[in-house]
Amino acid sequence: MKVIAFNGSPRKSGNTATLLGKALEGAASKGAETKLVHLYDLRFTGCKSCFACKTKGGRSYGKCAARDALTPFLEESADAGAIILGSPVYFGSVSGEMKCFMERLMFPYLAYNADHSSLFPAKIHTGLIYTMNVTEQDMQDRGYRAHMDNNEGFLRRVFGHAETLCSFDTYQFDYTKMVADCFDPAKKAARRKEVFPQDCQKAFQMGAGFADPIVAA
Repeated sequence: MKVIAFNGSPRKSGNTATLLGKALEGAASKGAETKLVHLYDLRFTGCKSCFACKTKGGRSYGKCAARDALTPFLEESADAGAIILGSPVYFGSVSGEMKCFMERLMFPYLAYNADHSSLFPAKIHTGLIYTMNVTEQDMQDRGYRAHMDNNEGFLRRVFGHAETLCSFDTYQFDYTKMVADCFDPAKKAARRKEVFPQDCQKAFQMGAGFADPIVAA
């Protein structure tokens, strides 16, 4: 079984990448083959609305016809046993790279029939890992949850299963070097020390659950 994680953060060793790494460690602990893909390393676009994936009798029906650096990873995802997407929250949404990736990943599998059924050949586990600077209460107050529920809903429709993990009030950078007077560096550091390890454990458990043949069944 292969578990693939896609990092939608420009940072390769930041909060998002760390949590994705922990999820893959969890999957590996159950014997899964794992892979981490950094989307910001790739040159690709979002959906171009060519509708080749919807063309009757077309060679690309049910798959993305665009050819770029993302293509081999979309093909690899088609055979994955589980897929995990990770992104920081920018302006209440996923990063631009992750949004483009999600369009390319899911739209070809969404059939334009009466019930919008899925063309993906199997039911697999998918996960969404979000990192954000705001608190959980801020997330609720600002309406982020609706965006996250929408993403989870589409993943569930296409792949059969989806779950979400959020890491709140993250430690973004060295606060002594930035103009960021709205934050309390001591509180940020304390949360990083006390809470982020718990988020890492939750990510590990997500990956282990996706790769565990008993749970995944």
